[in-house]
Amino acid sequence: MKIAVTGKGGVGKTTFAATLARLYADEGKKVLAADVDPDANLGLALGFDEETLDSIVPISKMRKLVEERTGANSQNQFYTLNPKVDDIPDTYGKVCNGVKLLVLGTVETGGGGCVCPEHVMLKRIISNLVVHRDDVVIMDMEAGLEHLGRGTTESMDEFIVVIEPGARSVQTYKNVKRLAKDLGITQVKVVANKVRNEEDEEFIRNKIPAEDLLGMIHYNVEVMDADRQGKSPYDFSEIVTAEIRKIKEKIDNENSL
Repeated sequence: MKIAVTGKGGVGKTTFAATLARLYADEGKKVLAADVDPDANLGLALGFDEETLDSIVPISKMRKLVEERTGANSQNQFYTLNPKVDDIPDTYGKVCNGVKLLVLGTVETGGGGCVCPEHVMLKRIISNLVVHRDDVVIMDMEAGLEHLGRGTTESMDEFIVVIEPGARSVQTYKNVKRLAKDLGITQVKVVANKVRNEEDEEFIRNKIPAEDLLGMIHYNVEVMDADRQGKSPYDFSEIVTAEIRKIKEKIDNENSL
């Protein structure tokens, strides 16, 4: 199972991605959670302590490693587009609560596409995670649609767009679905988060096709409490964890068909 979790900033995609990863780990599965967000906080949501997270350097910032693997440096502007990366998750990943975290970071492109060595490394690592590893891989993507434009996630089994009950979030889902289709990804699903009441539920059901809606997570102050304390929401809210468990069961059922 290879899942990319995306959505606008602040909608709760990291809470969902981390809890989903921990639920798979609870089943004894090998789980790799990849943080591809420049505002990397997936580790806290998984339950890592701050000291461990402070020691992690995103792969995109490891200049020496990038130079070694791609052959690029200040004297050499020619570099391999197929660097060795299969050892990177096990070498640089950190484990907590049964989930291996790999912080990839991102590459600031300043606009259009990027063919810099750092981007080549990230794209190659993501491809390796998706195609060659038998782990459950859950990627917490950067907010917005930049990763789709760069084409780093063509081989994912499923895109899950986390939205809020609002027109802008719904528009993000439509944009992701359109761009994903261009990459040959047909499985674009929706999780509605921060749902407050029946009016919000009705809004979601009216805007999202039933076959695309995996489920809803209701607004819960326990998740906010977990965030304030830098803890995993999985350990703070049995209600939210149960809601995400139901969503996971639907993901598993759909992908076993």
